[in-house]
Amino acid sequence: MAKAGTMAARSAGTAQRAAGPRATALATLLDVERHGAEAELAVDHRTARAGLDRRDRAQVMELVYGVLRHRLTLDWRLAQVAARPLDRLPLAVRQALRVGAYQLLYLAKIPPSAAVNESVKLGKRIRRGPAGDWGDFVNAVLRGLLRLPVAPWPDPADDPVQALSIRYACPPWLVGRWLERHGYEKAEALCRATLEIPPLTIRCNTLRVSRDALAADLIRAGLDVAPTTISPAGLIVEKSGAVTELPQFQEGWFYVEDEAAQLIAVLLDPKPGELVLDACAAPGGKATHLAALMENRGELVAVDRSAQRLKLLEDNCRRLGVRIIRPVSADAGDLEPGALGLEPSRRFDRILVDAPCSGLGVLRRHPDAKWRKGPVALARHQAVQLRLLGRTSRLLRPGGVIVYSTCSTEPDENELVIQRFCAEHPEFRRETLAPRLPQAGRGLLNAQGDFSTLFNTQSMDGFFAARLRKSDGDE
Repeated sequence: MAKAGTMAARSAGTAQRAAGPRATALATLLDVERHGAEAELAVDHRTARAGLDRRDRAQVMELVYGVLRHRLTLDWRLAQVAARPLDRLPLAVRQALRVGAYQLLYLAKIPPSAAVNESVKLGKRIRRGPAGDWGDFVNAVLRGLLRLPVAPWPDPADDPVQALSIRYACPPWLVGRWLERHGYEKAEALCRATLEIPPLTIRCNTLRVSRDALAADLIRAGLDVAPTTISPAGLIVEKSGAVTELPQFQEGWFYVEDEAAQLIAVLLDPKPGELVLDACAAPGGKATHLAALMENRGELVAVDRSAQRLKLLEDNCRRLGVRIIRPVSADAGDLEPGALGLEPSRRFDRILVDAPCSGLGVLRRHPDAKWRKGPVALARHQAVQLRLLGRTSRLLRPGGVIVYSTCSTEPDENELVIQRFCAEHPEFRRETLAPRLPQAGRGLLNAQGDFSTLFNTQSMDGFFAARLRKSDGDE
């Protein structure tokens, strides 16, 4: 019986491997759309299940992220040549067409004949009634895409929302918000940014090595490396392959982190020996950076609701040599000093509230989120963010500092949160972040002195941060 079970498992594994990268990409896209799976986790799951090697996994990642990044544009092009409305096709057929269209329209390295033929194979696997499949239909649509002239882009003068949504594959509700707030030119820049492929940026772990020494070591290993423009700890790395397999990563010399995210800990400016709270800490990027800035001296309480994600933080602490972080599994919106293992009268010197948010500033990294987010969520996030600030502010000593940050583009989660909080808590005043930023970053300040990378030119994610100081006379 055990032998039969083993043979069945081998047969299943062979079948998965035979699926290949395109079939695996199709299955991954179905997981994302049907079940709301996160794209990166879905890719990991499906490629492991299919037994694909690193090269095939990279192809799956390219196809999945490419389709998600350009989905609205792909559907617009496909609708021009399909004999049936796309929304009336089975989901698997729509996804097979998108996989084929993405290769034809965006991947010049793949011969059109291969893109069409492989997509037809996907169509043949999708049943159409008792004795048919969708192969011929997929073939006809994709060959029409190659043969028929391309329609002009929608005219912004007629409908600017539609024009930007289709050209840059952005949700119309978000395009409408950006147009209303920023005008056409800036809204177009924000839409275009969602299609960018972000650079690979790492933060040097100064507990183990200097940035110059890390850069020199990576260059000797054959990598192309350049320092980040604003973050004093960052490096941009090219031609690295799987970065987590580099010896320097294994030795804890760096943490993979966008340049904008690297600046948040700098804005809090913790000092060695202080008591610091990271209220939404996992998986530990900002917490471990705070510990490095504190030179591993003092105490840093790292709170997160997810015990599983806190394990990732603990793993990162071990790899990076961080010794001062104490993880606590709790909801930061319900914190009391006693729950943190502190004496009831003890208060924090500094607090980071890197709040849960819509993530609209990191859509280029998570293109699946473009099709899951909606305007209703902004009000829900704002309520959570105000609760977090209100609760954690009670844990701050007089004269202490809070930095509030998000990876959102929207004022509902940024400026308006700070405005409401300060109105309800007059013991806090907003401080300009100009003295905390390197000279090259002074252009990333809004009119209130907050940090905002909304229209940055350094290819950073969209981040916001504000710094609040508690009055010395408040207890």
